[in-house]
Amino acid sequence: MDAAPEQRRLGEYLLTECIAEGPFTRTWLAAQESVRRTVLIEELRPECADQADAFLADIRAKAAVDHPSIGSVYEAVAVPGLCFYARELLPGATLEDRLKASEPLKPVRLAYYLRRIAEANLYHEARGHATAGFGPAAVHIDEQGVIRLENLALAGPRESEQSQRDITCLGQALPPLVADGLPGATRMLTLLAWMRGEQEPAPLDWKSIHGYCQQIEQQLADPLPKLAPVTAAVISKRKSPHMLMAAAAGLLLGSLCLLPKSCRKSAAAPPRVTLPEAVEIPAGLHPTPDGTSEPLRAFRISAHEVTIDQYEKFLEALDILAKDGRRTLFDHDSQPPDKTSHTPEAWPDLLEAARADGSWNGQPVTLDSPVVGVDWWDATAYAEWKQARLPTQEEWFAALCQGLKIPASLPAGNWQPVTMKTPDRTPAGLLGMAGSVAEWTRRQAVNPANPLGQRLWVIVGASYLRPANGALAREWTEDRRQRRPDLGFRVVFDLK
Repeated sequence: MDAAPEQRRLGEYLLTECIAEGPFTRTWLAAQESVRRTVLIEELRPECADQADAFLADIRAKAAVDHPSIGSVYEAVAVPGLCFYARELLPGATLEDRLKASEPLKPVRLAYYLRRIAEANLYHEARGHATAGFGPAAVHIDEQGVIRLENLALAGPRESEQSQRDITCLGQALPPLVADGLPGATRMLTLLAWMRGEQEPAPLDWKSIHGYCQQIEQQLADPLPKLAPVTAAVISKRKSPHMLMAAAAGLLLGSLCLLPKSCRKSAAAPPRVTLPEAVEIPAGLHPTPDGTSEPLRAFRISAHEVTIDQYEKFLEALDILAKDGRRTLFDHDSQPPDKTSHTPEAWPDLLEAARADGSWNGQPVTLDSPVVGVDWWDATAYAEWKQARLPTQEEWFAALCQGLKIPASLPAGNWQPVTMKTPDRTPAGLLGMAGSVAEWTRRQAVNPANPLGQRLWVIVGASYLRPANGALAREWTEDRRQRRPDLGFRVVFDLK
């Protein structure tokens, strides 16, 4: 594609390369200089100014989408002679890339991706979002196996046949991605045939596809290891999926009714490791997430999020205190009277899976995995028990930037046990800052996108369910009670 005119800018975006051109728009690769991240700019061509209303209507539809697997819209600008919007550059190769490279996927992995695709499309269906045609080119998967989908929302009502067209398209396109000879291959090929309308008396909908994929994942109980990058390797000639349909249909119908327990013991449980120590951050002037600098006192911050094993010890301590009527010893003064427990959401199932080195919610889990399902008061009470506290967002960001000049460059990791091989490891030795789980911080702050708005509680860092923006991700919330399967915390120790 053509290089951008030298130093051409749109606001704070430096255009670097035109990567696509349509009848009305140009798509640019651009650098957002204030936060040092690469984005995509969709620009309405100046000679197509009469299309501005339709262009802006589609942008509003995309900006209204709020789903962790779907790409985000960052900003839109419409002034005389200039109309564009900035959107997330999704990482990784697309399923279309893998089809072109003839690189099949393990059936359990494809079932997982198809389930996440179904979740996103069910989200669109429930809200009546019109969308452009969905196909393999809209599905991005990075090297850690995180799946993200293009934001295809359009202005206007959703067409009644939209879902069926997309389901049929994927059913036709995806069979070459099913690796032959592996467990689950015939089941996946049969499901894709049903998506094409073969053998099933009625077309499958997204809800049914989601259920079938979930059952296949549970049967195979594969923890989805790291995904190899797309290469141009030549794959041996595949069998035709049509030759497998007759046998596969019976196999799938029988096997989908037989579900194993979600916490299956893995064949090779990862060994327990010595967890890294807290990292000291020196006193001085440090960068803030809002582009300024702020003096901070020296502190030590946990090298990783609090783990399931560590949190279990906290709950055990509370049980001992409860015998003396002191269970509330570490509760924050603002904790609501009706909050009587610091037990995380779904704790029994999560702990059982972690002790067995099994899986939970389709994710591999051990006692060294970050704890999730905790609210702000849970995190604060744990920190008090450890004679520590939650970090402020400024402290968290200062720690992130220690030895790391470009925070957006830190690769995100999945929710996984704490090890020294965690991909999002900073030069200072901090783990999980760009991925794994999002983290509670200590105090409220104003969202810089709404400087006149109220102060809200801040959650920092991306997660395996919400990977957008990596280490630069932030959320603002009024609800300190929220507990999520991708939300945890780490603690800070003051230096005397």
